[in-house]
Parts: sequence; C-alpha cells; structure tokens
Amino acid sequence: MSDKTRKIKIGSLTIGGGSPIAVQSMSATQTQDLEATAQQIEVLQAAGADVIRIAVDSEQDVEALRILRAKYPDPVFSVDLQENFKLAPIVAPLVDKIRYNPGHLYHLDKDKTIREKVQFIVDAAKANDCAIRIGVNCGSVDPDYKSRFPDDSVSAMVQSALDHCTMMDEMGFVNYCVSLKDSSAEKVIEGNKRFSQARPDVPLHLGVTEAGLPPEGIIKTCIAFEQLISQGIGDTIRVSLTLPNEDKGQEITVGREILKDISEGRFRSVPENFSEKLNIIACPSCSRVENDKFVELAQDVRKMTEYAERHKLTIAVMGCRVNGPGETDEADLGLWCGPTRVNLKKGTETLGSYSYDEILGQLKKEVDLIINEKFGAPDSAIGA
Repeated sequence: MSDKTRKIKIGSLTIGGGSPIAVQSMSATQTQDLEATAQQIEVLQAAGADVIRIAVDSEQDVEALRILRAKYPDPVFSVDLQENFKLAPIVAPLVDKIRYNPGHLYHLDKDKTIREKVQFIVDAAKANDCAIRIGVNCGSVDPDYKSRFPDDSVSAMVQSALDHCTMMDEMGFVNYCVSLKDSSAEKVIEGNKRFSQARPDVPLHLGVTEAGLPPEGIIKTCIAFEQLISQGIGDTIRVSLTLPNEDKGQEITVGREILKDISEGRFRSVPENFSEKLNIIACPSCSRVENDKFVELAQDVRKMTEYAERHKLTIAVMGCRVNGPGETDEADLGLWCGPTRVNLKKGTETLGSYSYDEILGQLKKEVDLIINEKFGAPDSAIGA
C-alpha cells in the first residue's frame, strides 16, 4: 500500500492513502443467468472479497444487475462497462465503482470525441457517488496510442492512463484509480512503476491479466505483486486465474496469501529459467465467455503441451471475441473461443476456425512446426 496515493471511496470501502490493500474478483458468469451469477456472488462473498466486479454490455444485463443488487445490497459492486459506455447512467445507481477501458471507447458513437465519452461516464459517476477505474489493458490499447508507440506497448499503456487521468482532473473528478495490466509480469512491473513515478497520487489496482492456470498463474502474479507492493505500489489487487466458476473464490484466497507473505517478508523464490520456458496465457473467464468449455480447453492445452515445456514459446487461450483477437496477437500461437468454434492464430495471422473437438490436434501440429522452425528440434524430440 502507498501512503502517497490519495484516498478514494468505493461504496463503504476506502482504498489508497495507506488503507489496507483491497482484494477483489469478478463474476465469470453470464450476468443475465441470475441463478449462476447469484451463486458466483455468494462464492466470492464467502471467500472474503472486498469488491465484486460484474460485467454489463446491454440493457438486459443492467436489468439483471438490478435484480441482483436488490438481493445483495451489502457487497461492494464494481461494474465493467466492456464496450458499451452508454450504459453508464443507468448502471451507476446500482454499483459503487465503474470500470471503463480507454481502448474500447472508440467503438460506439464515433462522431463523439474520446473526451466527450469520458465526460459522459464522469457525469454518471458524479451523479451517483461512484468511483471510477481507468482500466488499461495490453491487448486493447487505443489504436491512437498503438500508432504513437508502435514498438513499445508499455509506453502506450502508461501514456493512455496518464492522459485519461488528466481528463478526469480537468473535469473536477478525483474519485478514481487506475490499472495497467499485461499478461507479462515484467511489463506489469515496468508499467506500474513508470505510472507511479509520474502520478504518485493516483491509487493503483494491480493485476496480471490472463495469468492463466494455477500454479503458473500464481507464480506470474507473485512476481509482479512482490516487486511492486514491496516498493509501496498498489492499493487494490486481483489475481486473475483460469478456474471453474465454483472455484473462483481461490482468487481471493491466493490474493490474501500473497499479501500476507509480502507483509511478513516471505518472498517466493522463482526458478531462474521460469520465463525461458513454455508460457501458457489464459484469461480468468468472465461473463463474456460464450462456451464454458473454455476453462476445460485451457487445462487440456496445458496437458497436451507438456512435451514442449523446455521451449520458450507462448500459447494464449482466450475465452471471448471481445479481447481474444487482440490479446492473442503477441503470442506464438493463440486460441480465442466462440460459442461452437475456436479460432487459431499464429501471431496476428488467422490459421482457421475449428470445433472444440478438433482444436487440440490442430494446435499440436502448429506447436510441432514452431519447435522445428524456432529451435530446430528433430522429429524424435517432438511428442507423439
């Protein structure tokens, strides 16, 4: 936690200014599935979540959230506006914090400027006493910033966050925090350090996005949190793990264990070659996922690729069409999942679309080809 950041209010919760670091997670269910989302809220409540984030992308989602809020009046709710910033005025009365992604604001109302759209969100937050999180993500940075920093994704994220903070300040809104997330722990560390140096007053929400399956996802998150929190950077955290819905409470448990270890000076050792081996990135699942087989697929990908463990290559398994295409671009191989098909990519190139039954076999072929191309491995070194 940082004593330098200002305190902000998120409903009954205070973060920043030396307050205890808050631990949060996100419902991974379709918001309109009231029974499943209610169960998810209860799982996260039971685990001790300080903040529960729910996604909305339509007026139907907002109506579902209205029912859920009436049933659960006490939890601190954050809402993820996803790509639909226009929902801000009708969702703000139901939640304590609004999260928007600067990179998504260009999708709707293209005749309006980004500043006008931010003002629209700020007005809704002010009218309903909501906090705001400016959530910058590696795979969905505003195209203007990508073009300004074509070979430096960290600078693109940091500058986007700084510019949105400036807009908030100029609009007279101070009850906001920022997150800068990447699937690389090293980039999360660099980005948050640079932002904190430029704006030490702004509370930071920390997370390694698409950290993936345990235990690797926990290790990646530990690397980032230990380096940042030990230097006084970070006011709230999320551990993003690819888990079945009923196990999402583990994100809270793991987060609290990491914080306890850091506070007591217990730092987990990381093998020197940890980042030199096979890296499987997988998103933590959320209401955007259109097929629950996604989590099982991520687990199957890890098992199938065990034979390639010693090779430094990255495979990204993403659960939706919103973030999937962009957030697989930097992986050697990327899978992003739709309702019935899985799209396979090699870098930015789309290789094809396959059924959930076909995708593992096709992925193995591509893994073997890359091993031969990049590492010159003989056929005998490639798994059967």
